[in-house]
Amino acid sequence: MGRGRAKAMQAKVARKLKYDHDMTDLERLRRELGATTGPAPRDDTEDRPERRPS
Repeated sequence: MGRGRAKAMQAKVARKLKYDHDMTDLERLRRELGATTGPAPRDDTEDRPERRPS
């Protein structure tokens, strides 16, 4: 017993995250994730020859 209050709080937070779209600060999110605005990293897998099973 005693889980009712915690579950209600989690539901409240989940509803807020689901329905409050206008509060998303994308610049802050980019800074937190360490995203850069430069070119995307190059994919070097095309330069490697395919490995064949022995």
